[in-house]
Amino acid sequence: MRKYIFITGGVMSGVGKGVATAAIGKIIQARGFNVTAIKIDPYVNVDAGTMNPTEHGEVFVLDDGVECDQDMGNYERFLGCSLSQANYMTTGSVYLSVINKERSMYYKGKQVEVVPRIPLEVIERIDKAAKKEKSEVVVIEIGGTVGEYENLLFLETIRLLKLKKPKDVILVLVSFIPALSAGGTELKTKPTQHAVRNLNSVGIHPDIILGRAVVPLDKKRKEKIQFMCSMGEGDVISAPNVESIYEIPINFEKDNIGDRILKKLSLKSKEKDMKDWDNFVRGIKKAQKKVEIGIIGKYFGSGDFILTDSYISVIEAVKHAAFFWKRKPIIEWINAEIFEKNPKNLDQLKEYQGIIIPGGFGGRGVEGKIKAIEFCRKNKIPFLGLCLGMQLAVIEFSRNVCKIEKAHSSEFSKSGNLVINFMPEQKALLREKRYGGTMRLGSYQCKIKPGTISFQAYKSRLVSERHRHRYELNNDYRKILEENGLVFAGVNPERDLVEIIELKNHPFFVATQFHPEFKSRPLQPHPLFKEFIRASVK
Repeated sequence: MRKYIFITGGVMSGVGKGVATAAIGKIIQARGFNVTAIKIDPYVNVDAGTMNPTEHGEVFVLDDGVECDQDMGNYERFLGCSLSQANYMTTGSVYLSVINKERSMYYKGKQVEVVPRIPLEVIERIDKAAKKEKSEVVVIEIGGTVGEYENLLFLETIRLLKLKKPKDVILVLVSFIPALSAGGTELKTKPTQHAVRNLNSVGIHPDIILGRAVVPLDKKRKEKIQFMCSMGEGDVISAPNVESIYEIPINFEKDNIGDRILKKLSLKSKEKDMKDWDNFVRGIKKAQKKVEIGIIGKYFGSGDFILTDSYISVIEAVKHAAFFWKRKPIIEWINAEIFEKNPKNLDQLKEYQGIIIPGGFGGRGVEGKIKAIEFCRKNKIPFLGLCLGMQLAVIEFSRNVCKIEKAHSSEFSKSGNLVINFMPEQKALLREKRYGGTMRLGSYQCKIKPGTISFQAYKSRLVSERHRHRYELNNDYRKILEENGLVFAGVNPERDLVEIIELKNHPFFVATQFHPEFKSRPLQPHPLFKEFIRASVK
């Protein structure tokens, strides 16, 4: 019988529900069960595609083209799988589905009420995802924080499902335990007590509490939470800060969370094998030699939190590849606009072993990025361009090598030689102001040219990669670009669209129209990132 593990957050947002969900999924998977993960976002947005990365974090893209929350990336990375549209839902998508059903007489003329129709729709979607993935255990993260109006209906979903299947459903509360003292030793449990009472007020009670704190929970604090929150002995798990998120499953297992969950769900462990994961984490800790990578971007806000959330998949892909080569990645952020203000700042790029320009939208910082690409090309600095990074590399090559005047992209200019241009179908969509879910999204095939760096990395003629963009290399300029030395290392065979460009006689100058970072995994680093880090180390 299928089992359900719900994860919700208490006290405050940003406590790490996403990685906790991924870690719990990994632990249960390591016990021999087929596990899938689902994210429920309490937004009226139908998907995450129109959200600003500085406000919501990175927009992650699945194989089937769904634009979703960045936590879906954590699930895929920890579970080593590829998820689908069935694994992601928002308030907007659930309501839209119910409304469409009502309009088509699905409910046979009955009055459609928020309760129970919305919770029942959520349960139906959860079971659909589990059936699709043939999962024995489903781990479901509910976004937001207990006590917020937005996620009440999803908490009602837990109540209804637990009422129907009391032995098959458990709830894990990830709750922040604040520390008053500077050293983080005086931990306060009162906020968690209030969070539990908020859950009680809607008819549910946590089965396990993950105590998020700067330091591990001591015995006294665990006992107090157990007593005040009516928890069983061993049901309060310590979740302190760790150096790497990949340590979290191992950390949770110190408090035997896997055994607790299986016991509550009446499951017997089929096996217990986290050997590969343990070896990976040990390798992280052993890595001493550094590899210094600069990421040139524009999503710079007030603090590192915004930076890491905007580019989280790129960061993790760099880490995976660096750890593969037994290197400790040192990632530094470079604001593209400093190169526009003073070109002398370009010299600082020599301090890095490799440079990445990731994807993005909008014209701010574009000219600075183009100058940085030219500097990397001329000074033989390993360079990896992703999506917009590839488009800007084409513009730089067109201007400075091919001498094409006013070479630019139609994203930033309406005139000149638009070496990067709209896909034909995008023009009509934008005229109609249809932005959500209308880009070239999801997995497309790419045919790799033998003898290239990309072929050396992939060791395959045909690969599949994920996309998220509206603009492409303009095929009208392919002949002049190729004649001047630009290598088209990868092409989409269905539409003859350029997917990868390279330069010869350069340690590593590769740029992709797709987003390889979305398919990198801790135990399986992406081939292009592996090759990029190898060149950077050399």
